[in-house]
Formats: sequence, C-alpha cells, structure tokens
Amino acid sequence: MGNKSSLFLRNEEIAQIQEETGFTPNQIERLYSRFTSLDRNDCGTLSREDLMRIPELAINPLCERIVHSFFAESTDDRVNFRQFMNVLAHFRPLRDNKQSQLNSREEKLKFAFKMYDLDDDGVISRDELLSILHMMVGANISQDQLVSIAERTILEADLCCQGKISFEDFCKALDRTDVDTKMSIRFLN
Repeated sequence: MGNKSSLFLRNEEIAQIQEETGFTPNQIERLYSRFTSLDRNDCGTLSREDLMRIPELAINPLCERIVHSFFAESTDDRVNFRQFMNVLAHFRPLRDNKQSQLNSREEKLKFAFKMYDLDDDGVISRDELLSILHMMVGANISQDQLVSIAERTILEADLCCQGKISFEDFCKALDRTDVDTKMSIRFLN
C-alpha cells in the first residue's frame, strides 16, 4: 500500500466500499488519498469549505448545490469517507454492465432532480427552476428570458398540469437523454 492515506483504510473497509459503490480497490485508495488531502484539519471528515476548495468543483456554476448533495445524509455538517464515496458513486460510469445501486439510471436521475429541488419538497417549482437557471447562466440572459425558459420548461415537462415538475415528469422529460454518459466522471484505475 505504501502511501500514508492507505494506512487508515483496512481491507474490510475497502471491500465494503467496493460492494456499496462499485469502485475498484485501486480507485478507492486513490480517492481516499484525495479525501485526506482535502481534510486540512486531519479529523477524518470534510466540511463544506473543504469541498469548495476543489478547483474543478469551484468553477461549476452549481457548485453549492453539488456540495450540498454531499451533506444530505450528514447530521453534523461533516462528511466522512464512506459518505463521500456514496455521492461520488452516482458519477461512476457503467462498465461491462457492472452497476451498483448508486449509479443506476434511476439513482442518477434522483441525484439530478435534487439539484433542482431546492426545498426538498419532491417537486421543482418555477422559482426553483429560475434559481438554478440563474446559477447556470448568471447575467448572460435577461430576467425576462429566464422566466420564459422556466415557464416553457414547466409547461412542457409537467404532465399532471400542477405547475410544477414531479420526479416522474423529470424522468419522462429526460427519457431520451443518455443520463448514464452525461452523469459520469472517469475515475482513474
């Protein structure tokens, strides 16, 4: 194993994480090394600020929403390595039909839906969609254009005519989208 970070991961933990997430032992060790490098306080957990320092994440317009997703299962605003891996597993590409529950199409769609459902009430409202559009395009599009996009999106996606997008509506709207590819990150072996 050799590097400092691997000293803290036991083989049993690696095997459990591999079973839960589908990552290979080598990927788990590499991600553990990255996790420990982000853990500036050396306490075995990450804060929101720790995650916000990831350069690739910091430039993403949905950075705050993505970081928020890491804390969905947290009770103390800290994320341990297993929680960290469970979120990353949503972005693991499918290979040779090796799918874990976390990177299935439905789980990827649930994860994406939660990015838009700002108040966690199970539907995406016009205001939530507008907020996300604001995060994504900033001042590049006028407020009137953003409102028009949000209203048209809800009109097209809302199959039950509630004025909101349910998870079922969301899935149906993305039915022809290759979610598996678009929501995958290549993790080094």
